[in-house]
Amino acid sequence: MKFLLLILVLQVTTSGAVSLTKHISLKENDEEVALCITKCIFFQTYLKNFYYFEMEKIPVTKMKTNENFMENKIQEMQQFLGLKVTGKLDTSTLNMMHTPRCGVTDVHHFKTMQGRPVWKKRLITYRINNYTPDMKRVDVDYAIQKAFQVWSDVTPLKFRKIDIGEADIMIRFAFGDHGDLYPFNDKDGVIAHAFGPGSGIGGDTHFNEAKMWTANSKGTNLFLVAVHEFGHSLGLQHSNDPKSIMFPNYSYVNPNTFHLSADDKRGIQSLYGGPEKYQPPSNPNSTESAACDPNLSFDAVTTVGDKIFLFKDRFFWWMLPESPRRGIGLISSLWPTLPSGIQAAYEIGARKQVFLFKDDQYWLISNLRLQQNYPKCIHSLGFPDYVKKIDAAVFNPLLQKTYFFVDHQFWRYDERRQLMDIGYPKWITKYFPRIGPKIDGVFYYNKHYYFYKGSNILVYDVRSLRVTKTLKNNVKFECQKQYY
Repeated sequence: MKFLLLILVLQVTTSGAVSLTKHISLKENDEEVALCITKCIFFQTYLKNFYYFEMEKIPVTKMKTNENFMENKIQEMQQFLGLKVTGKLDTSTLNMMHTPRCGVTDVHHFKTMQGRPVWKKRLITYRINNYTPDMKRVDVDYAIQKAFQVWSDVTPLKFRKIDIGEADIMIRFAFGDHGDLYPFNDKDGVIAHAFGPGSGIGGDTHFNEAKMWTANSKGTNLFLVAVHEFGHSLGLQHSNDPKSIMFPNYSYVNPNTFHLSADDKRGIQSLYGGPEKYQPPSNPNSTESAACDPNLSFDAVTTVGDKIFLFKDRFFWWMLPESPRRGIGLISSLWPTLPSGIQAAYEIGARKQVFLFKDDQYWLISNLRLQQNYPKCIHSLGFPDYVKKIDAAVFNPLLQKTYFFVDHQFWRYDERRQLMDIGYPKWITKYFPRIGPKIDGVFYYNKHYYFYKGSNILVYDVRSLRVTKTLKNNVKFECQKQYY
C-alpha cells in the first residue's frame, strides 16, 4: 500500500497539474501520509539527480509498469551504494540517501568517465578563485595542495598553483545557482562537484559554500572532499567500493592516515600510468645524478621532525637517524611553490617551524605547511646589505640561538628577541676549529652539530666545542629508482 501511495504521489508531483488533495484523502492528523509525500519528493529529486530517473516519461495509467520501473531504479541505487537490494525505500536506503555526497551522477558503471577524457599534459595548473570564510587561507591552500599531491604521488602528473589568469582547474566556493547549470541545493545534500578533463569548464571544481568547511572532523573536511573531486577533474567516475575515495557519499577519515584504496589507484593509473621513474641523466656532471655520486654533496641540510632532510637542486632526500629508512622526492611534491636549489635550512623543533633560504629570500614552513606572506628578505633578520645569500644555518635549542654561516664568517641570531646578537659576524675557523672556512650545510642532533663539507661530515660536540669525529657522507641511497 505504501509503495502504491509513493507511485501515486510521484505521478501527481511530476505532472503538477492536479492538487494532491484531490487524489489523496489527507487528514490533518495523517502524519504517515504527510511523511510519505515528503519522502516521495526527496526520493524523486535524488534519483533524478544521480540516477537519471524521469518519472514524467512513464504513462500515468500504467501503475504496474511504474511500480516495476521504480523498484528497478531503487535496486540499481542500492546495488551501487552497497546496500541490501530490496527495491524498497527501507531505513538503510533512506539513511544513505541523506548522507552528504558529491553532485556527480552514479549511473555510469565504469571507473573512468565515458570516453575516457584525460589531460594530454603532465603539468596541470590550478587556481583558487575565492576562499571560504570557514577556514584560514593558508589552511585552504594546504588542503588543496595536499589533495593534488595524493594523485601526483601515484601518477606522473604534477600540479602547480597559479594566482592569476586561467588555470586548467579553476576552484571556487559558491552558493546555490553559480552559473554552471548545476546549482547547489541544500535539500539534496550535495557538498561539491567537478567536471572531467577538457577545455573551458573542464576540470573545474566547485565546493558548496553552504557547508561548513574544516581541516578536521568537524563540519566537512575540505581535504577529503577535494581528493574526491580532483579525481573527477582527472577523469574518474564514482566507484561503488565504499573504501574508495571515489565512493559518492562523504565519510570522514583521519587525513593524517588517509591513503588511496587499491580501486582508486587502479582507476587513475589506467588513465595516466604510474609515477615516473627516477633516471639519472646521461650527463655524468649533472647534479641530478647526485644519488649515484660517491662524492655526493648537498646544498642544504636540516632536521624536519624526526627526519633529516638533505636538499640538492630540485630534490630532497630524507633519512631517519640511526635507521636504514630513507627516501627521495621532489621539493615541488611537498611545497609546489618553493623554488629549487635551496641553499640553507634550519628547524626550530619545539615550534615545528622550518626556515628555508635561497639567495636573499627565505620561506617559513610551519607544521609542514608553507606560510603566507613569504618569501621575506634576509635583510629583515638584520643582515647587512652586502650579504646576498646564506650558505648554511642551524638552531641550537640549548641556547635558543640560530647560527648563520656566510662565506668565511657566521652570525648569531637570538630567536627569543628576534634580533641579531651584537658583535657579529665572527670568523668560522676561530670559533669552530676544523670546521671552516666554508660549509655546505649543518643540522643539530643530540647535542652535536653535523657539518657537511663536500663528501665529509664533521661531528661537532656543542659542549666540548670541538670536532669529535669525521664521517664519510655515505647516505647509501643506491640510486633510488622512484621518488614518491
